[in-house]
Amino acid sequence: MKTAKILAIITTSLAIVVIAAFFIIGFFKPKPGGLIIDTVPISNIYINGNFVGKTPYKGTSVAGQVNLKLVPDENNQNLIAYETKINLQSGIQTVVRREFGSSEETSSGDVISFDKISGKLPGVVVVSSPDNAQVFIDGRSQGYSPFNTGSISAGPHKVTVKADGYTERTMDIKTQSGYRLTIYVKLSKSQETQNTISAEEEKTTTKSFIVVKDTPTGFLRMRTEPGTKGEEIAELKPGSKYLFLEADVDSGWYKIQYKDPVPGLPEGIVGWVSNEFADISTESASLNN
Repeated sequence: MKTAKILAIITTSLAIVVIAAFFIIGFFKPKPGGLIIDTVPISNIYINGNFVGKTPYKGTSVAGQVNLKLVPDENNQNLIAYETKINLQSGIQTVVRREFGSSEETSSGDVISFDKISGKLPGVVVVSSPDNAQVFIDGRSQGYSPFNTGSISAGPHKVTVKADGYTERTMDIKTQSGYRLTIYVKLSKSQETQNTISAEEEKTTTKSFIVVKDTPTGFLRMRTEPGTKGEEIAELKPGSKYLFLEADVDSGWYKIQYKDPVPGLPEGIVGWVSNEFADISTESASLNN
């Protein structure tokens, strides 16, 4: 009887210790960081190289620095992907928004994050690309980026960032006492600016191309490296034109741009061709891709 009581006491004590241990571990274990992502158009989300879903997205991840990559879906391959490192704070949500463009200049977005600060008043930091953009809070001009203030009330506010030649961006934020809210803003070039740049480039830019000559085989082999030891990766037709990149000093072979860069293939496809069967011309010409 006495043995049974002792066993019961020991069992109960162990159960209490185990429950207490689980409670302590759960209490002191850092909370994950929240992450909200929204993009236009829909994109695939990768965190530290792992696919986690599509936008719009709301989830959590282990607090700390993570690598975030947003890739437009397969129906929008002309748009470039977005990759950045963000620092997720324990128990705090970080917001990422991105509007994809066909180039970095035509893309825009923002990242809004919080971090704990000493004192009770909230703070706001605005960092922008381009730099030296005008910052407005609730319709009033506050200065230029990078902008930092510790004199702002807790609660909802509207932040607008403007720069000449760029499309302005407005964000609704909510500041909290004891936290600094940081906004990283990426502005896109305005359509008018893009058109002006395109017109100027069209007038002044000249590029060198190679023109494939007739060959005994009826085509010119493109290889992975200069010389015949390189692996064959394409057959080029006589008369076709490709962007000239460089010439190999030893062999004289030409390096060309066979396919333009696309999302997932940042350098496109390049290769080498024999200078014996290709001429270089400097002119405006459409590429054969």
